[in-house]
Amino acid sequence: MMRFTSSTFSIDAAQDGSPKRTITGIALPYNVEATVSGGQTVSFLPGSLPTEGKAPKLYMSHDSSQAIGLVTERADSPEAMYFTAKVSTTSLGDEALILAADGVLDSVSVGVNPTKFSYNEDGVMIVEAADWMELSLVPQPAFSGATITDVAASIPTSEDDLSNNTETAPDEPEVTEPQENPVSETPAPEVIEASSIFAQPKRKFAMPTPGEYLAAMHIGGDTLVNVANAAKAAYAKRQTALQAAAGDILTTDTPGLLPVPVLGPLVQDLNFLRPVVEAVGARAYPDGGQSKTFVRPTISTHTSVASQGSELSAVSATTMVIAANTVSKTTLAGQVTLSAQDISFTQPAAMQLILNDLMGEYMIASDNLAADNLLAAATSSGVWDGTVTDLLKSVYDAASDISSNRNWLPTTLFCSVDVWAQLGQLIGSDGRPVFPLIANGLSGYNALGGQNAASWNGNPLGLQLVVDSNFAAKTMIITRVGQGQGDAYEYYESIQGLMSVEVPSVLGRQMSFHGYASTFAAIPGMIRKITQA
Repeated sequence: MMRFTSSTFSIDAAQDGSPKRTITGIALPYNVEATVSGGQTVSFLPGSLPTEGKAPKLYMSHDSSQAIGLVTERADSPEAMYFTAKVSTTSLGDEALILAADGVLDSVSVGVNPTKFSYNEDGVMIVEAADWMELSLVPQPAFSGATITDVAASIPTSEDDLSNNTETAPDEPEVTEPQENPVSETPAPEVIEASSIFAQPKRKFAMPTPGEYLAAMHIGGDTLVNVANAAKAAYAKRQTALQAAAGDILTTDTPGLLPVPVLGPLVQDLNFLRPVVEAVGARAYPDGGQSKTFVRPTISTHTSVASQGSELSAVSATTMVIAANTVSKTTLAGQVTLSAQDISFTQPAAMQLILNDLMGEYMIASDNLAADNLLAAATSSGVWDGTVTDLLKSVYDAASDISSNRNWLPTTLFCSVDVWAQLGQLIGSDGRPVFPLIANGLSGYNALGGQNAASWNGNPLGLQLVVDSNFAAKTMIITRVGQGQGDAYEYYESIQGLMSVEVPSVLGRQMSFHGYASTFAAIPGMIRKITQA
């Protein structure tokens, strides 16, 4: 769970004397970066928090055993998520309101579980969607930019007030919410969600200078700051605070005093993209994905309609046949074991970097599964000899094979990196590029396509180009995907996230990341490949 804290608190008593016990304000500002305790920088996009569904609970300091109310209203805007929470009429709720009125609890903090996120070039985690689990009253903020605009409170201050609040139901027994059992007989593996990190206020640390280190060594490590201040004062009075020994001192003589800077973030040589999966679209498993397999029905025989030969003569009659296609699930998983020392001593935290890499490798493996199965399902529609003329023929032959007797048109051209390079180098008989770079809506002399490093939007020949390094060399596939209706190829996925368990015998933590993925060639005849001579 990810927790972010907002500050600025105001208390306004209810004007009509009624027990109005609400808190209103900003739960989380959007497009604002915050650094969490593991070193990860996070930013939430507008609309990333839900306004519907189960209401987040109101806690004291993220302690589920100290629930004090519910978030009753959620209002989204392009700038932030606004909320109203009602504090329950309990002794703990009264205590929370009193502490807030006294300025002790002057901040709120949201607890969320990111479900969809990515990383930008600076390594910032960009959250696109998250489950909002709880909102807490806390004394110390860790996420700036959000404010509590109003707290309307009616707090009993005497025994008479308490009795007045209970006159409507004098005979009702006191109800105590069940408390969570903090002790379990058998330690179970701890399950961590894919984005489980905790945000805490971070204290800035200034690295001492080499001179301050030397002063601390002479007088004592516990008086580092005092010695540094004394040395500065002595230098200001042109006095000598420390007497140096005779002889030259070089950096090779004092390696333990020299800080070693580490420039971050970590260099990333892999781009965790899923071109095929993004183009096809990931679908959810039916029934929450609880079964090992599921059935995807398709029509193997259609009904028929034809002209009647003569009046009262038999008309065309064909029985529809529906095939029950069984789709199985592939488990994609990886694990890593970190030592307790590696978790404790590394900065930036190696644990978060390694887990990010493990999740990125899952993305590559799932896209590779989708790419391999797409190629395996394709049927050949001809051979391209590498020329411009034959490319046009091959593409349109494949499009014809897809559309014949179906009326569905292809949408996408999938290809490997080497084929993408071949297409970009094609030139016509006049020496001009067949697919020139086109910008600002301008068409080139040979306006078959406009290109950039990622895609040719709408081209070549009206097809979206998807380049994926997970394809085998010389791969070129034309098909229809991403439209919902008439899709020839489907991809299903359920990401299970991180699992973690302590291994005391070796002072380590073993973690794994896994998910389930499936592919289905819904209309194999509409998946056509073009081979090369």
